[in-house]
Amino acid sequence: MIYLDNAATTKPDEECLKLAEKYLYGEFFNPSALYAWGYNLQREIRTAKENILSLIADKENYELIFTSCGTEADNTAVFGAGRRGNVVTTAGEHSAIFSAVNELKQRGIEVRFANLNADGSVNKEHLLSLVDDKTSLVSVIHVGNETGAINDIAALSRAIKAKNKFTLFHSDGVQAFGKIPFKITKDIDFYSISAHKIGGIKGCGALIKRKSIIIKPLIYGGGQEKGLRSGTENVFGIKNFEFAAVKKYSRIKENYRSIQALHKLLWEGLDKNLFKRISGEDCSPYILCVGADGLRGETILHEADDSGLIIGTGSACSSNEKNRYSRTILACGIRESLADGILRLSFSSETTKDEVVQAAKILNKIVANRKKIMA
Repeated sequence: MIYLDNAATTKPDEECLKLAEKYLYGEFFNPSALYAWGYNLQREIRTAKENILSLIADKENYELIFTSCGTEADNTAVFGAGRRGNVVTTAGEHSAIFSAVNELKQRGIEVRFANLNADGSVNKEHLLSLVDDKTSLVSVIHVGNETGAINDIAALSRAIKAKNKFTLFHSDGVQAFGKIPFKITKDIDFYSISAHKIGGIKGCGALIKRKSIIIKPLIYGGGQEKGLRSGTENVFGIKNFEFAAVKKYSRIKENYRSIQALHKLLWEGLDKNLFKRISGEDCSPYILCVGADGLRGETILHEADDSGLIIGTGSACSSNEKNRYSRTILACGIRESLADGILRLSFSSETTKDEVVQAAKILNKIVANRKKIMA
């Protein structure tokens, strides 16, 4: 099997699973318990927070809230900060943001969507034009989960604060964390991350927030996570997340360069008469989005599956949406006949050159045969 759907989820890192195993079997206690074993697990959670934060943020000014996933982290930021005036976001957000802001509209909050450039990045001028003195929150995805477009969120947040210093800025960093060398800058107030995109397990994410900002929680109960996310902590998932994050960041630059080479190799191997590149030249190397004009991406996906190649057609979290075409791809200005044939090929540090070469051959054969059938 060749696995090129790592933007949907990655294979759990066996070394990190082994390190965290004791929190599943041996140290299984409730971290809120008053006895020593419970208290010791609270210390382990604090250590995990400090270690993850140190990779990307200033620990003096930021704190980390563990959640069940990146979607919950996004929702916590949106519903915690978008409580008045208007909220500004982009037409290319993950469904965790897109659906959340549409719920805000039902609650009486005005929502404004910024246009995208052809590669899926946000149009900076249009985004800034939507921000005014009543904008409570701006949310811009760091790395687009469909095209891999990288938004310069440091520059965007700085420009937004210059226009309205009271506007809060959030970024969904799920496709960037552990992959793109980056540090949270002073104008970024919230940043969402997820474990299963970097070799951790599903069921654990986090929202990084500026300490000085007060928000209301989504989930109420026992007051865990300083009252911002009640519920008994998933210590196994949290420690696994910590180990996976530290491991990824120890080789983040080396991995970035090696994935760049694989990205280039795959694109060079695809027949340019059959595929059109959607991802920009400066996109995240971890995602290559291409289109096969006049074909159904879903059909290609299933034929590739039969040939031992696993790929995506876009965000896995949007697979249950009723619309035939990806709203993000259409927002890039892609015509429907090409938008129908979108494929998302995504890499991990486990991907090999041989797999990429073979994947290109499989896709070329499938699409060429389909074209002949339709001729």
